[in-house]
Amino acid sequence: MKSDFKLSNLLGTVYAQGNLVFTSDGTQLLSPVGNRVSCFDLVQNKSYTFPYEHRRRVARIAINKQETLLLSVDVDGRAILVNFKSRAVLHHFNFKDAVRDLQFSPDSQHFAIACGRFVQVWKTPSIAEDRVFAPFVRHRVHAGHFGDITSISWSSDSRFFITTSKDLTSRLWSLDSAESEVKMTLAGHRDTVVRAFFSQDQETIYTISKDGALFTWKYTKKPSDDSDDDEDSENDEDDDTPMSWRIHKKDFFFSEAKLKCATFHPESNVLIVGFSNGEFRLYELPEFNMIQQLSMGQDGVDTVSVNSTGEWLAFGSAKLGQLLVYEWQSESYILKQQGHFDSTNALCYSPDGSRVVTASDDGKIKIWDVVSGFCLATFEEHSSSVTAVKFAKRGQVLFSASLDGTVKAWDLVRYRNFRTFTATERIKFSSLAVDPSGEVVCAASQDTFEIYVWSVQTAQLVETLSGHTGPVSCLAFGVENSVLASASWDKTVRVWHLFGRSQHTEPFDVHNDVLALAMRSDSKQIAVSTLSGQIQFWDVEEAKETGHIDARRDIIMGRYLEDRFSAKNSARGKNFTTLDYSFDGLSLVAAGNNNSICLYDVPNGVLLKRFTVSLNMELDGTQKFLNSSRMTEAGSLDLIDRDGENSDLEDRIDNSLPGSKRGGDPSLRSTRPEVRVTHIQFSPTASAFAAAATEGVLIFSVDDRVVFDPFDLDMDVTTETTLETLKKKDYLTALVMSFRLNEAHLIHRVYEAIPVKDVKLIASDLPIVYVERLLSFIGEQAMSSQHIEYHLLWVSALVQSHGKYINTHKHEFSKSLRAVQRVIARVAKDIAKTGKENEYSYLFLKSGAKHVEAGIEEDQDDVVMDVSGSEASDDDAEEDDEEDIEESDDENGGWFGAKAKNLPVDSPDESSSEEDSDGEME
Repeated sequence: MKSDFKLSNLLGTVYAQGNLVFTSDGTQLLSPVGNRVSCFDLVQNKSYTFPYEHRRRVARIAINKQETLLLSVDVDGRAILVNFKSRAVLHHFNFKDAVRDLQFSPDSQHFAIACGRFVQVWKTPSIAEDRVFAPFVRHRVHAGHFGDITSISWSSDSRFFITTSKDLTSRLWSLDSAESEVKMTLAGHRDTVVRAFFSQDQETIYTISKDGALFTWKYTKKPSDDSDDDEDSENDEDDDTPMSWRIHKKDFFFSEAKLKCATFHPESNVLIVGFSNGEFRLYELPEFNMIQQLSMGQDGVDTVSVNSTGEWLAFGSAKLGQLLVYEWQSESYILKQQGHFDSTNALCYSPDGSRVVTASDDGKIKIWDVVSGFCLATFEEHSSSVTAVKFAKRGQVLFSASLDGTVKAWDLVRYRNFRTFTATERIKFSSLAVDPSGEVVCAASQDTFEIYVWSVQTAQLVETLSGHTGPVSCLAFGVENSVLASASWDKTVRVWHLFGRSQHTEPFDVHNDVLALAMRSDSKQIAVSTLSGQIQFWDVEEAKETGHIDARRDIIMGRYLEDRFSAKNSARGKNFTTLDYSFDGLSLVAAGNNNSICLYDVPNGVLLKRFTVSLNMELDGTQKFLNSSRMTEAGSLDLIDRDGENSDLEDRIDNSLPGSKRGGDPSLRSTRPEVRVTHIQFSPTASAFAAAATEGVLIFSVDDRVVFDPFDLDMDVTTETTLETLKKKDYLTALVMSFRLNEAHLIHRVYEAIPVKDVKLIASDLPIVYVERLLSFIGEQAMSSQHIEYHLLWVSALVQSHGKYINTHKHEFSKSLRAVQRVIARVAKDIAKTGKENEYSYLFLKSGAKHVEAGIEEDQDDVVMDVSGSEASDDDAEEDDEEDIEESDDENGGWFGAKAKNLPVDSPDESSSEEDSDGEME
């Protein structure tokens, strides 16, 4: 069992706050998700989350034009510089103030940040320099605004930039200190200036304010007061009136809502603006013609971005957690995703591991694609919190339990609810288990002591299992047989044989409250987590305890903001509330209401690896030490609400009351979230596991993203060296070199030269980066080749050696697997057709071969029974002849030896000709 799991993706959260950034090619979108950053590939339909995380929520992100450096800054001004290609953290830096905007220059030589009233211009760190002690070098600090700066916009030649501020002005700056005369203030707006942009030719500046005013500025002379029509052109040329930026035109959006964000595409002169009521509009400048007007909801549009081609627009809404990518020319959505409103209660993998289903307190069930990270479907039929979800063994039926007193079955082919199971009275179901055969579904509640069993076919309640003397907390089925395990607050665990003759069971005394229960896939062992922080393993057949793990020392638990003691003195969360076995039963993953996920080796009872759920200090339970300087007699200073000090009216007003998890209604309350894991599960292939945490569903997978190929570093890979390597019988190296050259005739020559006995060994040692290319090559060659068995041996060896990787990366091998499947289908069809047509010929030849074998046996018996000396001498002579023939085989090669051995069976012409050639032997 591998333990090198790393965070690969974050599902359930697509946007939290901050800005959205497109890459230079316009196909990938970077989105802040809490204190992490996710990347969505809109063309390949994939997504991933960067493994690093900030101490607080990410406020701004930026990427340079070469797509080598990613810079992200949190709300406290702490920045992390990341290599965008390798996803490795290069440097940490603290700007010591909140950063409202962050922009790289178009030439990527500098980047500018807005910190309060000042603009700081920094030199971009060079990736060519290795291990620089201080990669961040400040170029210059610009001051002049009287209010906080809201945005920064660079000119296309990277010489100038514009800043907008809450002091109702915009300022033009020059990067070069020698051009200080360029500095100028653009005033005239009556509200906060949101954004400012240069036109493509840099002859026009557009400024946009929050009240919906758009000013167009031109670099012209001051118009004279008295206009003389008869003035000569020579006087115009000699005029010494200074040139400056002046308002050329004023336009207004006339919207009742406040303008919150805007972006501009200079190449196509398209302006996109978003408002606080969820409306966004597209305008064509400089004529100010409205192209489109749409709405993405009732909540405000917090950020908008446009890709390099100007075709795709990305919108983000922080209150809804919604991310939208819109293609305005075709009026279609490229991406429209939204996470859960409330915390995730449960999750489960589909049997093939390609999808993850999540359930939340908002009553919704969402189906997520593991590879793309996108939500495929949402079910909203439940009227209360969904507490558990389980897949049937075949994977096309999903079951869910809810506090509304129902258990529902969902058809994932038609995406509809086709069964609803209810008890005799209204019960809040909190646990769920599904029989592997798909015949029955069981549910239990913490309000009653019974377990309810329904028939899936009839939706009727067929049985009620009684025996527990306390509320039932957990249910679990095995995978191989219908053995049900249940845990209760009566400190017992019971095992039920639902299809047996007797329902009588003996309880397993756990001597503590059971918080979580997991059954091994073979249904012979169960693991229980107790309130005391112990994990106990029980043998189901012999009903005895086989081992235990003391997990209290492995759990990382932080302090809450109201605590007046450090984390090590806290007794909170010192246990696990969710467990799951790997498919082989050798590993166990556990988590709970704490900041740790533990991976255990079951046979040895040792901790293999411990993962930290989150480092976000805005969550309760992540800090370890007590900062006494922040503590007062009335409590922590961090609990003081400072929203009333904000400069904007909408930021000062807060209608919600403390205590609620989601808002919108003034009667609802807001709370400080705490770090925890509500449910955890291994994928069916055990190459990944998913954890339903506070900030979303964390996917930890084995890191096979970077595969080292040593031949990438060799510059001497040529056709001649490949053939020389093939002559040395270094078949694996020759095959890889041929793939590196990517010449079809060379690949075919090396492929055909590999002996059959070495196929399995070479297939197992082949680097994973070449498996897909080799399968595609076999699929192309086998359609016209006669070496059917040779190709099938290669396919079998590759699937046996790399089947696990192929199963987890189906999207990468889909094309090659279809080609191989087409070949196999053709071969099977041809063989079946040939066998049917030659059925009687085969039977005739088979019967003739039996008669020939019978005649040979009779001749051998006669020879053995004859004791004359002449026969014996003849036998000796024949043996000598056979020895001579074998010696000639060794000298002349295997093919000639095979011919010589088959002389009596072949035609008389071949035998007579070869006898003449070997006359000396006779």
